[in-house]
Amino acid sequence: MSAPLFLVDSLPTADSLTLGGPEGHHAATVQRLRVGEELLLSDGRGGTATAVVTAVGRGSLELELTSRGYVDAPVPRLVVVQGIAKGDRGELAVQAMTEVGVDEIVPWAASRSVAQWRGDRGVRAREKWVATAREAAKQARRPWLPVVAGSPDESTDRVARRIGGAAGAFVLHEEADDRLTTAPLPDTGEIVLVVGPEGGIAPAELEAFAAAGACPVRLGPSVLRTSTAGVAALSVLATRLSRW
Repeated sequence: MSAPLFLVDSLPTADSLTLGGPEGHHAATVQRLRVGEELLLSDGRGGTATAVVTAVGRGSLELELTSRGYVDAPVPRLVVVQGIAKGDRGELAVQAMTEVGVDEIVPWAASRSVAQWRGDRGVRAREKWVATAREAAKQARRPWLPVVAGSPDESTDRVARRIGGAAGAFVLHEEADDRLTTAPLPDTGEIVLVVGPEGGIAPAELEAFAAAGACPVRLGPSVLRTSTAGVAALSVLATRLSRW
């Protein structure tokens, strides 16, 4: 099994580090790492380091760094506009999309979203997405932490503007004729993928996104849930872009 990964605000310039706080507590108390065991550190922005545990404290570890590295951000950049879903479906989507390689997730206040992010509730909901993405990135040993956009969410107009500036954009739609498996993909820039909420994408939204330059596409004959559609689409893109 590969070494566990822990996120730090910045990688130290020295060859030693005390891993404290929530990450140190998780490493020492939950995962029960012991002297001599190896772990990975990442700043979530491509910087990485391998370290060995030299001492175990109360909710902290003393580490000796043995190597350092840097992983370039993948291109093209994969951005998923995720329609806000009810219950935990949005968090399930964020978790799985992070594990398969999404670079940014944009919470979208679609007209057919059952759940609405308003006021403090919206702020808390977005924070859950951020926390979910962080933990999923650690699980997947990702050196780049996905960005969660929104303050707390994005409107259809803002999504359309994002599409207009992208190198490529696609809207998952069950009635589309084109398939994501054969649609032309850019080599650089940003690919924006729009996933609707449980109720689907309204005709006016689809029209606005198409006018901004997005191409409606389908994955296959099945109609997927909002919590799985983005994951399936990212898997297609990861394969076609040779990420996998």
